[in-house]
Amino acid sequence: MSTTTTYIYIIGDSEADLWGLSGRERLQRMVNAAKQATLTKDLEKIPAKAPIILISANHLFDARVLTALVGMQEQMVLYNNDNVPVAIRTEGYEAPRLLRSILSEPNGHAVTDLPRYGIEDLKIDFQQNLKKKDPPYVLPINPTNRKQLEAELFAGSYKGVTDLVTKWLWPAPAFWSTHFCVRHRFQPNHVTLLSLVLAILAGIAFWHGHFGVGLIMGWFMTFLDTVDGKLARVTVTSSRLGDVLDHGLDIVHPPLWYWAWGIGLATSLTPIIGLEILIGLMFLGYIGGRLCEGAFQLWLAPFDIFIWQQLDSFNRLITARRNPNLILLTYGWWIERPDLGLLFVVAWHLISTAVLTARLLSGWRMWRKHGPLRSWLQDIDPGRDRGMLAVKIFTRAPIKLKRHN
Repeated sequence: MSTTTTYIYIIGDSEADLWGLSGRERLQRMVNAAKQATLTKDLEKIPAKAPIILISANHLFDARVLTALVGMQEQMVLYNNDNVPVAIRTEGYEAPRLLRSILSEPNGHAVTDLPRYGIEDLKIDFQQNLKKKDPPYVLPINPTNRKQLEAELFAGSYKGVTDLVTKWLWPAPAFWSTHFCVRHRFQPNHVTLLSLVLAILAGIAFWHGHFGVGLIMGWFMTFLDTVDGKLARVTVTSSRLGDVLDHGLDIVHPPLWYWAWGIGLATSLTPIIGLEILIGLMFLGYIGGRLCEGAFQLWLAPFDIFIWQQLDSFNRLITARRNPNLILLTYGWWIERPDLGLLFVVAWHLISTAVLTARLLSGWRMWRKHGPLRSWLQDIDPGRDRGMLAVKIFTRAPIKLKRHN
């Protein structure tokens, strides 16, 4: 990938806003967040040989497409699936002439003389950070498809491989909650701070044996943990503080909740014997699982263990992370046996860590025998392979837009 700064010049704007942002505003935020790219408003000030991308703001660009364009070396024209030129990569001295040409004649000779690329020609791999592989897109923005594009942006903000609660229970309420936040100008950090407060209050409630109240706050906190990430992605809003708060909270609070739950049992009708041993086993399982995940990514592959093979992705649905464990605690409280809830959580931690340890050893043996590991997501096509159960569950099909009249 080129280390030279690529200039970005945005052309026009969209007919409709998506998640409160016009096409131009969205592209500006995307460029500001991109590496080795900088916005420009004056083509005449661009160095003659500097790479520059002229990009249409009346289209919704997948962030991966913009990253691929920035990382290219050659001059080219990118066409969307409707055969419309949406971006031109050229050099500074050519940019003013090309801009004048495409504004007067979008498909004129100035454009057709350049190499032609489709989205399928770009080098776009699976998304390690979101543990998924969805079809990349460049889509026209207009009032007819606004709702469909907002739904696409929201669905695209989700991790492909995650737990069963996040994947199947939260999407609908999180969609409307994200709309509420956008409408009332709430920022992702506002939601994250509220989830932090709820995490603390839930832990206090567990500590004092108020399991029902704590579970209500705990479930609401996990829901907000979904909303803040979705809000950040659909509005292209991020901050270092928000990232640290969100990921730090996710790592720290679950074992503290289970510990507090154990302390709270002493004030309940079902105190538990050998609490210190159980809490020690819980921490052993929790830390052991995290170490297995870290070791896999540090030594065996540049991706998460849960997207190595399809088995690992199915395991992520139920492995001993916060949401599956909250189900176990909620069940224990529901049957009026909170002690059993904690026993279930400890047992599930140990079982899950044993599975992760086995997968880590299996990966190590395969790495020793065959070399670098590959994620199963690298070997599938989300559109072509819809007949595979894992593809149906962990990827999305290409979007089909309604026609604009």
